[in-house]
Amino acid sequence: MSLWMILPVSLPALTITGIWVVYAMALNNQHVCPVDNWMYNQSCEVDLPMQRGPTLCCTLDNVPLISKCGTLPPESCFFSLICSTGSFMVMVIVLLRYAHVIEKHQNCVLNTASLSTGWICAAGLIMVGNFQVDNAKVLHYVGAGVAFPTSMLFVCLQSALTYRLAKTQGEYNMGHLRLFMTLLAFVALVLSGVFFVQESFVLQHASAIFEWVFCVIIMLFYGTFAFEFAGISSDTMMVLARGQSLQSISRDHKMESLAGASQHQSESLSIL
Repeated sequence: MSLWMILPVSLPALTITGIWVVYAMALNNQHVCPVDNWMYNQSCEVDLPMQRGPTLCCTLDNVPLISKCGTLPPESCFFSLICSTGSFMVMVIVLLRYAHVIEKHQNCVLNTASLSTGWICAAGLIMVGNFQVDNAKVLHYVGAGVAFPTSMLFVCLQSALTYRLAKTQGEYNMGHLRLFMTLLAFVALVLSGVFFVQESFVLQHASAIFEWVFCVIIMLFYGTFAFEFAGISSDTMMVLARGQSLQSISRDHKMESLAGASQHQSESLSIL
């Protein structure tokens, strides 16, 4: 069993814990309203950070969207750290998954497309974390517009790839799990997007809830790669370095050996 399986498990553990810590910090500093608060007002006489007491006056500026939780300092600093670290881990996991598929099977369009979408998603996540929505709204929404669809596309491609490469019952069961998570993530993403553009306070709050659900599901999906990463070895790194499967490497080596032997035989005949 390879220690590389710790990496995909660490990603959801770090990011899910991290964004909830960011939410707790924002809630403690009264930068957002609680997720269980469904009462909003058009305006308040006193801004939320200046309010005291158990009853809060919330506006749409205080909806607990993940981006809103990481907008103001000090939680914005921690939010940027979580997104930057998470995006780097995503890039490494996607690359190792790409190499592992080539090692165990062979490269295919689904595998290459998954690598591309995973890395594009990581780039969008960096933009989301480092350009806060209240300070650089356009860049933040560009990053979100890149990260959310590509993360959804990535899990779809990986679910299809899992079924395509499955040979054992355990691999088919993993495919069923990933398909179920993909369907849940798709529903959460669609509802979050539809509710986000509505003017209703209740629907805006529901959009935030579904955004949290979507992000948690996507991170847990990455955690399922521990199943394959348990079999990563030095051969996977060799494939990553050479850019081709071990079968191709072995075949090329045999062809080189045969060519060398043929050349040596020709030289021997010429000497005779």
